[in-house]
Amino acid sequence: MPDGQEITIETGKLAKQAHGSAVIRMGGTMLLATVVSNQDAMDGIDFLPLTVDYQEKYASTGKFPGGFFKREARPSENEILTARLVDRALRPLFPDDYHADTQVMISLISSDKEHLPDSLACLAASAAISVSNIPFNGPVSEVRVARINGRLEINPRYELLKNADIDLIVAASDDSIVMVEGEMQEVSEADMLEAIKTAHAAIKVQINALRELAAMIPAASPKRTYNHETHDPVLREKVNSFCYNKLLDVARSRTADKKLRSDNFKAIKEEFVASLSAEEAAAGKALIGRYFHDAEKKAVRQVMLTEKVRLDGRGMTDIRPIWCEVDYLPSAHGSAIFTRGETQSLTTVTLGTKMDEQKIDGAVLEGTNTFLLHYNFPSFSTGEARPNRGTSRREIGHGNLALRALKPLIPGGENNPYTIRVVSDILESNGSSSMATVCAGTLALMDAGVQIAKPVSGIAMGLITDDGSNYVVLSDILGDEDHLGDMDFKVTGTRDGITACQMDLKVHGLSYDIMLNALNQAKEGRLHILNEMAKVISQPREDYKPHAPRIVEIRIPKEFIGAVIGPGGKIIQEMQKETNTVIVIEEVNEQGVVQISSSNKENIDKALARIRAIASTPEIGEVYTGKVKSIVPFGAFIEVMPGKDGLLHISEVEWRRLENLDGIMKEGDIVTVKLIDIDKKTGKLKLSRKVLLPKPEPATN
Repeated sequence: MPDGQEITIETGKLAKQAHGSAVIRMGGTMLLATVVSNQDAMDGIDFLPLTVDYQEKYASTGKFPGGFFKREARPSENEILTARLVDRALRPLFPDDYHADTQVMISLISSDKEHLPDSLACLAASAAISVSNIPFNGPVSEVRVARINGRLEINPRYELLKNADIDLIVAASDDSIVMVEGEMQEVSEADMLEAIKTAHAAIKVQINALRELAAMIPAASPKRTYNHETHDPVLREKVNSFCYNKLLDVARSRTADKKLRSDNFKAIKEEFVASLSAEEAAAGKALIGRYFHDAEKKAVRQVMLTEKVRLDGRGMTDIRPIWCEVDYLPSAHGSAIFTRGETQSLTTVTLGTKMDEQKIDGAVLEGTNTFLLHYNFPSFSTGEARPNRGTSRREIGHGNLALRALKPLIPGGENNPYTIRVVSDILESNGSSSMATVCAGTLALMDAGVQIAKPVSGIAMGLITDDGSNYVVLSDILGDEDHLGDMDFKVTGTRDGITACQMDLKVHGLSYDIMLNALNQAKEGRLHILNEMAKVISQPREDYKPHAPRIVEIRIPKEFIGAVIGPGGKIIQEMQKETNTVIVIEEVNEQGVVQISSSNKENIDKALARIRAIASTPEIGEVYTGKVKSIVPFGAFIEVMPGKDGLLHISEVEWRRLENLDGIMKEGDIVTVKLIDIDKKTGKLKLSRKVLLPKPEPATN
């Protein structure tokens, strides 16, 4: 490693019945990766059924799993996100004609909580594949690159990341970037590119080590032979000759309507099938679909490359029409609709208290989240009918990207006492729905009155290239342009810099010049989208919605926390009931941080007064209104503050001499008194009522 840290790769000791296995170690962090791939493909499969799973064993950090069963169960969001990072790096490097079921499993088996496992997981997986005989166009590896105090670091220790303004995971082969994902604090395009180059240099060192390791393993070479595709050259030629020119015409038609364009392509295929005999059509059904897709892809790409015409007629840098609306849902704390072309997000913001925080209790990561973003992609958004089987990995990944985009601009500390939940429901989709989520999220946050530092927008960039010398970069890509293209590069940011990115490549050897071109083109698109959003709302509302909860946060001395809570929570529960508020108190940095929430300001003020009274120190000369707690022969004890009684001596009740307090006051009466002294030794309070009464004139003879 560049900073002298050592990574070791071990194989042949654990999991020897897997087709490939490896253990990666950095410091006290160790990962076991295995890969198994069937020899033959299932009938009718024309893609790679690859599964990548990542699991953090709680024993790796000496912890018990939470929950009733006390065992590792379904993967956490963090585990799913790590698995996706590995999947997206590996998948493009398997041969296109390899279709055997393949499973990669990565387990965190030891963790020192300093060296984060997500930056080592792909290296472990790639090592397991490299020492197997599974066909693979690798090796590939990933590293984390972070800029900390102005310096780029590779795989920095966990505690240093809180000071990073760039935090990227980069995957690459020795000659090409494959995947990039991460978050930034409004950095420039040039700075982001420099970080990627630094990461690539470190990855090349790891790839050389993987090649050396594979050369030492007899089972790694030669790779297995396979035949997962059977082709019919005559049928392929028939499809091309009948369909290709017609496909070119549809690609040139500049049809903005997704369904109409899809129907036009589909009609060509149906026309070709109709031209065949029933026997030919039935026998070649699977291959016809494959060859037609290849012809469609070639036609669309040719029109873009040679004629610079996109499917919907836009120029390469043009953004689809945008319309927005805020405050659409009257009962939500904040809401917005963002529509760009045929992609639409309805997003809501809900403001909650500290009790609504998300608790994180993983094997490695612990703590709480006060900013949540959830992305939902129902099947009706693409006009399909699919069973709803819960949140998909894709939904978790897209939501995490949007969260990273917005998180740097969310106010913190005393400027934001709320737990914030943003929910994006995609109602229509034709490309860039995660970027629509970023834009709708910004609008909804501003509508809710959350004082975000700046608006954020996002755009998805595409690429069509032949050999790298002839290429076009596409702004705001359609779903078809993503599917048929060579790159999906999502970039989010403000007017002043990038906040998050996610890039997946399907080609090898992408130059840094093309990447910089895409970043600069993305900036232009991002600014255009921000201008469109500003036409609806340009800055956060000055106040929250009337029905949104109000939260007031105060700090009290640590020693008063117990007094506010009371024995068994009695005091705080009574206050919440009597003032109709929610009160949360915790110790932070030797202070008690108290949050009081209610949709009624008067209720908050009542609770505030009660808490301040408890947490205040009585001062000589101050006037207090309190309740008579008890009557004694020599006076009365008055509760001037919750839990603080003072003695009102009988001589201090009135100016006239009293023998007792019969008829003057009784228990439960409310009286106003003045604190006239505090005993220095005992701390007892001495009160007077008479000093607040007019002094009678002396009697005259």
